[in-house]
Amino acid sequence: MSLDHAQVQTRLVHAGSPELKGGSGPVNVPVVRTSTVRFADTATHAALNKQRAAGDRVATYGRHGLDTHQALEEAVASLEGGYRTVLAPSGLSAIALVLLATLAPGDHALVADSVYSPVRKVDKSLLQRYGIEVEYFSPAQDALESRIRPNTRLLYLESPSSLLFEVLDLPALAATARRHGVLVAADNTWSGGLYYQPLALGANISIQAATKYLAGHSDVMMGVVTVDSAELAQQIGVAYDALGLSVGADDAYLTLRGLRTLDVRLARHQANALAVAEYLARHADVARVYYPALAQDAGHALWRRDFSGASGLVSFAFGNPDPAAASRFIDALKYFSIGASWGGYESLALEASPERLAEHSFWQQGAGKASVVRLHIGLESPLDLIDDLDRAFAATRDALRRSA
Repeated sequence: MSLDHAQVQTRLVHAGSPELKGGSGPVNVPVVRTSTVRFADTATHAALNKQRAAGDRVATYGRHGLDTHQALEEAVASLEGGYRTVLAPSGLSAIALVLLATLAPGDHALVADSVYSPVRKVDKSLLQRYGIEVEYFSPAQDALESRIRPNTRLLYLESPSSLLFEVLDLPALAATARRHGVLVAADNTWSGGLYYQPLALGANISIQAATKYLAGHSDVMMGVVTVDSAELAQQIGVAYDALGLSVGADDAYLTLRGLRTLDVRLARHQANALAVAEYLARHADVARVYYPALAQDAGHALWRRDFSGASGLVSFAFGNPDPAAASRFIDALKYFSIGASWGGYESLALEASPERLAEHSFWQQGAGKASVVRLHIGLESPLDLIDDLDRAFAATRDALRRSA
């Protein structure tokens, strides 16, 4: 079935669906688990190995992934508008794969200082050991062109950014990078690939933690990397094989099943999050709300231009500078669990680490020393969530007053 001209909602439902055999078949591709791939004869074995070496998406060993994996790859590539998608064991694994596949000793990479903080761990633990220099910069404050060197090979971005959701001008940044022959990679986890199209805006590589919105039920660990060309697909594929990466067929199946409902889930996340963000923006105890869909957000104009929707992540800074405000507030919540991930159906709350906030130029010029809470707004009733937040604010005020 050709989906070339179908809308994204239709592609989410049908991309990667199995063909009927003998006139019938399942709706979703079955789970295909195997370590060994069998071949009809030695000639076929040799031919398929040659195809794989040339960059074709064929499986000659179980680690390469068969029907279930290929169906998910096809569906994500359709969602992202890419040439090919590869599956990684986690979001951070997908990030490390891209960095190791695109950079070599002596290379220089430019990384937005507001990206997912574990990127810095990959830098310190691996890239620095291999003689790769990573330079962190503020895309909004620093002139990208002046920072590009003859050995710059990669521009790595995340928009909206981690924790504070700073929206970047990806088309302008990508155009500058491309003029200098620099690859552009973008973390697209915030939008689930549905509300933002980095490849269409100039990026070469789009990365997601499929753990989050793609799988959508807080029971899968996975990352996905989508590229815009056959050349990059082969480059990423060679590194993937060398690193021995693999994803279980059951996780691929669960993620594909989650993908089918991405549109309706994200619409509810967005509606609930906007209601919560508007409530927070009116609250006397809140100094600032970070949510690009709010008209007063610093990145709202860019968000309106480049995005078609918003996700369920909302952060806010307390007006009270007491460092205990965030922990007291989170502990008083009833419907929000405490957890580091997000993208599932449940609401979550977590204090943003001051050390991680300090990495962001955007934070340093903003609210200063106040505590920041990151909320993931789930699929519960927004009325119940707002009541819960209201009770937590009242409990926090009372606790801080008694401890003063």
